[in-house]
Amino acid sequence: MAEPTIAAKKPAVLELEAGNYWWCTCGQSANQPFCDGGHKGTDFTPQKFTLEEKKTVALCQCKYTENAPFCDGKHAQL
Repeated sequence: MAEPTIAAKKPAVLELEAGNYWWCTCGQSANQPFCDGGHKGTDFTPQKFTLEEKKTVALCQCKYTENAPFCDGKHAQL
């Protein structure tokens, strides 16, 4: 499988409403950290995640987290 593009070496800290979201796994979306279809023609697919309530989250933008879609600090090793 191809390596993802590193969109940023820091998380996107956002306050999100309850609902469904699609996290970009390829790093090519212009709407980071969310999918905008930039993965078309690649082996990547976006990852759906659901929040049950409004909350502040730190979403991974380096695409190497082991806790997708949430940041686990892996960007500090890149």
